[in-house]
Amino acid sequence: MDKHQFYRDTWAEINLDNISKNVKSFKAHLPDQKIMAVVKANGYGHGAYQTAVTAIESGAEYLAVAMLDEALALRKQGVSEPILVMNRIRPEYVSLAVQNEVSVTVFQKEWLIEASAYMEKEEKPLNIHLKLDTGMGRVGIIGEEELHEAALLIRKTPYVVLEGVFTHFATADEWDSKLFEEQRKRFINQLGILHTLGCKPKLIHSANSAAALRKVEGPFNLVRLGISMYGLSPSMEMKKKLPFPLEEAFSLHSQLIHVKKLAAGDTVSYGATYIAKEDEWVGTLPIGYADGWQRRLSPGAHVLMKGERLPIIGRICMDQCMVRLPFKMDVGEKATLIGVQQDERIEMDEIASLAKTINYEIPCLISARVPRVFVKNGRISENMNVILNF
Repeated sequence: MDKHQFYRDTWAEINLDNISKNVKSFKAHLPDQKIMAVVKANGYGHGAYQTAVTAIESGAEYLAVAMLDEALALRKQGVSEPILVMNRIRPEYVSLAVQNEVSVTVFQKEWLIEASAYMEKEEKPLNIHLKLDTGMGRVGIIGEEELHEAALLIRKTPYVVLEGVFTHFATADEWDSKLFEEQRKRFINQLGILHTLGCKPKLIHSANSAAALRKVEGPFNLVRLGISMYGLSPSMEMKKKLPFPLEEAFSLHSQLIHVKKLAAGDTVSYGATYIAKEDEWVGTLPIGYADGWQRRLSPGAHVLMKGERLPIIGRICMDQCMVRLPFKMDVGEKATLIGVQQDERIEMDEIASLAKTINYEIPCLISARVPRVFVKNGRISENMNVILNF
């Protein structure tokens, strides 16, 4: 095995130092709030374990994932900090959650009834976070009657501890959203109802990255830091008014594997959608839509080579794409698809705009077959190659 621990000419580079900077910036921005680092979906494509460790080292106290499998994977890797599963787990798996000290999200009274049958043999309690739907319309307890029933059931159910209560904002990334303020008020009102019923959770959280950047007001003591921990703005609207700089952590690179000279009239890729108007040099990069480099990115996308922006031409293939070169370059020349070369930069937001989506989706779509190279303290600290299981 060579020092790179992968054998292809395409890789993603994750700057853990930038993730650390972002967490510390939020700690300074919200000194009275605890931070829950959201590392679901393999840390938004950045590496769940590496991101979790970096976030904790930088001041985060809690972790959040989407499913029990993700929490158990972190436990197997040695992560001991508190973890919340934000999605529903099957009631019959509560013993796994208890044994691994994983908190779970509850938003159905029926779930509590069913799960209680599986908790009687456990020596430790099950920590739960009650999810309230204040306007997201996805999952959560709705209305005062349902909230009363759930709260009373929690109090009556042995082996259950109400560790937290939370909601999720639908439009926190829009500066002038009326729904954002309505949700905030509804949540505070629901908290008051819980308190009158004797339910006083340790953790109260509503703020995602967008709300954390806005410093949402209320009786909250924890924020869930997701997209902005990775250096990305929750929306283009918010990007113009960020209270502090965010440092992008993810960059994507490849290297030329072939260089050829086309004559006028020659075509490139499937469908022959690109036709050379004159003699020109074309390079091939070993990255395509199976890697998450979407077909829809061409025409329009560029790469950086020798500090210049060069266009991707023709249709992006499953494993390869082509670039028009200003002159003959050598096989092995580095190409940056997302990131910085010299004075030029291609940001995640640019790629998201071309793909007609949001920046969240781009790193999540870069597939597991693209190796991850982690940079910590200014040097490569680790490589991750899922295909070869390391």
